[in-house]
Amino acid sequence: MKLNLDKPIVFFDLETTGIDVVNDRIVEICLLKIFPNGNEEAKTLRINPTIHIPEEASNVHGIYDQDVADCPKFADIAADIWAFMADSDLGGFNSNHFDIPMLAEEFLRAGVKADLTKCRRVDVQNIYHKLERRTLIAAYKFYCHKNLEDAHSALADTRATYEVLCAQLDYYPEILQNDINFLADYSRRERNVDFAGRIVLDNNNVEVFNFGKYKGMPVAEVLRRDPSYFSWIMQGDFALNTKQVLTELALRSKSTK
Repeated sequence: MKLNLDKPIVFFDLETTGIDVVNDRIVEICLLKIFPNGNEEAKTLRINPTIHIPEEASNVHGIYDQDVADCPKFADIAADIWAFMADSDLGGFNSNHFDIPMLAEEFLRAGVKADLTKCRRVDVQNIYHKLERRTLIAAYKFYCHKNLEDAHSALADTRATYEVLCAQLDYYPEILQNDINFLADYSRRERNVDFAGRIVLDNNNVEVFNFGKYKGMPVAEVLRRDPSYFSWIMQGDFALNTKQVLTELALRSKSTK
């Protein structure tokens, strides 16, 4: 089934130095832009992460230090990447949990104002796990009846993700609506306020901490009762996006006093 789009959607996949959103870096990004008329535009970019790519990571995606030594740093191409994505929704496989938080961190480090919160975000893995609970390779075989060649190649994984979503719409017509608002909502697991999920919305749409000793407590209440908690997070090893969101909430809390 062809996706019913009211604006472009960019499916993307990252290859990285590891899975630590705060400390690891992107080494390759593939972007597949699908337009409402069905046209496609694809980009695959290798990136110099400026840090060593551990052997364990290279064994997964096949990219080594020497392969990206002469490639641009993320900061050099961040503005171009955002320009490609800015008018679009986003799609990926495990993207809400990993790729979007990682990309948000890279944009913040590069000083590019990329507001990913304004993009509707469709996580094909979450749809898949809610309905079948398997990996991308298995999902591709299950829904598309093809073997995924070059798995963990950014381009292969990105195109497979797009094809799986289209096949899911055919496979579950009674459950899934061919509508990006629906798909973004259906593929959401947590009601995250920050991309890392350190702050979430509770059932009353109040921002609460989702970790630590104040888990489940409203952010505004915690900051009022324990102002040092704000400083602890800002000085700690938390994602830049988490710190950005917390700062915005703290400023909002002060303005409403």
